[in-house]
Amino acid sequence: MLRPRLALVFALAVGLAACGGSTPVGPGVTLPLSATHAPSPSLPANSEIPSAGPSSIASEAPTDSTAPTDSTAPSTSESPSGSPGPSSAAGVCTGSQVNRTFFDNAALALPWTVLCGVMPDGWFVGAGTYQLAGGGKLSVSYKGPGGATIDVSQGAFCTDSSGCVPAGTEAGETPFGPWTGTLTNLADGGFAIVYARGEPISWLFVAHGIDDPTVRTLAAAMVEVAE
Repeated sequence: MLRPRLALVFALAVGLAACGGSTPVGPGVTLPLSATHAPSPSLPANSEIPSAGPSSIASEAPTDSTAPTDSTAPSTSESPSGSPGPSSAAGVCTGSQVNRTFFDNAALALPWTVLCGVMPDGWFVGAGTYQLAGGGKLSVSYKGPGGATIDVSQGAFCTDSSGCVPAGTEAGETPFGPWTGTLTNLADGGFAIVYARGEPISWLFVAHGIDDPTVRTLAAAMVEVAE
């Protein structure tokens, strides 16, 4: 007498499962979270919150068709004479307003002297970045006529007693922004000027595609971006 009733119950159970289109979840089974409810990744311990201002800049090469296109490095006569001295902001720095804002933010965020370049016509900022971790460091590159380049590294970018100066021969002292640095004639034909070599915080100016007098003039024209 019970078998027809059990068969009917079994048939109803199978029918409901087919109509409902879902399978009950038993103990110990966890449904995956949907994409909209996935937990957001947490910051690692001791991570620093990024500064409000931009910490990197991309190239803003001039688009003016009248910009110099000759294949020679700028002559000494085209370079600024001496350094304008510390600026209350980055208004004298070579580059666009975005570039100058980058230097202003860096000077406010970093605990040591930030320098920027004051370059002659035909030069522009190639790229730049800074970070606060590990004492802070800043790097910026400049590009000039004929493929000339200048790369400036500042802060705690080097832990080597050599100051991370590329291989070459020292050639005496020369002005570097507000200081006097050591000039090196590089083995690859470029030049480097370092200040505070081997110190926890140091400054390095590396140039290619320009001559010795122009290197000295442009390094001397680096200015401090005051907070």
